Amino acid sequence: MNNKIKFLPILSFLLLSGIGAKNSFAETKISDKPIELKIHMHYWNRDAFDENRLVPKKAAELTNIYLKGVAPKTGTNTMELFYLMLASGDLPDIVGGNSLRDEFMKYGMEGAFIPLNELIDEHAPNIKKYLNENPSAKNVITAADGKIYYIPYAADGIAGRGYWIRQDWLEKLNLKSPDNVDELYTVLKAFRDNDPNGNGIKDEVPLIFRHWQEMIRLVTLWGGRTAGTDSYLSFYEKNGKIKHGWADPEFKEGMKNITKWYQEKLIDPEVFTRGNKSREILFGNNTGGMTRDWFASTATLNRTLAKQNPGINLQPIAPPIGTDGKRIEENSRTLVKPDGWAITINNRNPIETIKYFDFFFDGAGRNLANFGIEGIHYDLVNGKPIFKEEILNGNKPVNNQLYEVGAQIPIGYHQNYDYEKQWTDELAMKGVDMYINNEYIIPEYLPPALNEEEKKIYDTHWPTISTYMTESVQNWILKGMNVDKEWDGYTKNLEKLGLTKVLIVLQSAHDRVNKK
Repeated sequence: MNNKIKFLPILSFLLLSGIGAKNSFAETKISDKPIELKIHMHYWNRDAFDENRLVPKKAAELTNIYLKGVAPKTGTNTMELFYLMLASGDLPDIVGGNSLRDEFMKYGMEGAFIPLNELIDEHAPNIKKYLNENPSAKNVITAADGKIYYIPYAADGIAGRGYWIRQDWLEKLNLKSPDNVDELYTVLKAFRDNDPNGNGIKDEVPLIFRHWQEMIRLVTLWGGRTAGTDSYLSFYEKNGKIKHGWADPEFKEGMKNITKWYQEKLIDPEVFTRGNKSREILFGNNTGGMTRDWFASTATLNRTLAKQNPGINLQPIAPPIGTDGKRIEENSRTLVKPDGWAITINNRNPIETIKYFDFFFDGAGRNLANFGIEGIHYDLVNGKPIFKEEILNGNKPVNNQLYEVGAQIPIGYHQNYDYEKQWTDELAMKGVDMYINNEYIIPEYLPPALNEEEKKIYDTHWPTISTYMTESVQNWILKGMNVDKEWDGYTKNLEKLGLTKVLIVLQSAHDRVNKK
């Protein structure tokens, strides 16, 4: 069959933990003769696979598999370039990139990408082991027809975000760190009213967020859910039932209090507009008192803002106990990102290709994808990759240094959290360990793939529903509306817009995967 025929609808649409490296070539070589494979990989709307970077060059040296990038290096729209490549019908051997999970599944079932189940079973022991040990990950990457069409970026680590408070302000006002939601309310009022920055002006902003969506996660203090890891507006599972947190009665209670706190100026009045530099601005000018944000980046502020705000002392604290008696942190590092790579129907070396993918899930390949080049970026110390001091203390962040050589990019590989742990501030690790060891982080829900009919229903209703939810919540907060009075009309409108229909198809997909 002419490959182009299969993709005419697309054309029409367009027109309208580290293990010791295996260092010997004999152990990592995949083919006796060199094999060149073409790869279309554009990612993050700014970058394209470049075989001349150090990591792919080293991978070729170790495996005898040479990738040649064919995606435009000047492109700025990753998804558009993906669809243009598909529409051409001239498929390369491999396609990779970020946020392509749904596309890999959809066009895999239509014939663009080959199923990988048997190849994994027979030729990819590292990937097979990972999927067997992480059945939730396997469910997420399995299409509605039961087949796997891509190898994912398998993330590592658990804790991402947590609560941070100005310990120096607590000490100045002779307050203890808040242990529950009522104590938190008391502390925030004290920050607002008692001049902890000592300038004689009531200019303190007790609670700040870089993104307004993170403010909504405060509903967990009143037993609510928002309810995702990477998304503030997603679904969750409870006792086998798929639910949406923004339709729960507990969410109403949470929004009543968030609206109250906002109107009382306990939350940054500019939370919807101030943006990504909120921490630097408000902690830097000594007006911000508390936040909930990434451990790694927030921990650096005591150092980076010290000249601007001498004495600043941000410390991680446990999630305050909510009205349900629980300490909850919704955000965790996702188990599987929607990134990775797939093998196309034009690939004449599928066995060697899956072996190449498998290379990045253990040993020398996993080290290469996570840490860069041994001897340049890291050394093996007792079998463990350890970054060199010049990398840790370089002029650029460690991850940026790795991106530049082709490591830590969204191919299918098994991330090793040790890569980040080595350059994470000691204070950040204090927070990470606190949240992990005390089990504050609730498990994320990883939704399975929808079949064609389910996806059609979801796509028909969900965009309108999510927009309505977002606009409603913003209005409640900004206008100080009575959430109790608004709630019945809100839930009735969700029903009219099709929320129940969406939940039914999500439940169907969940049951199909989990009741085998």
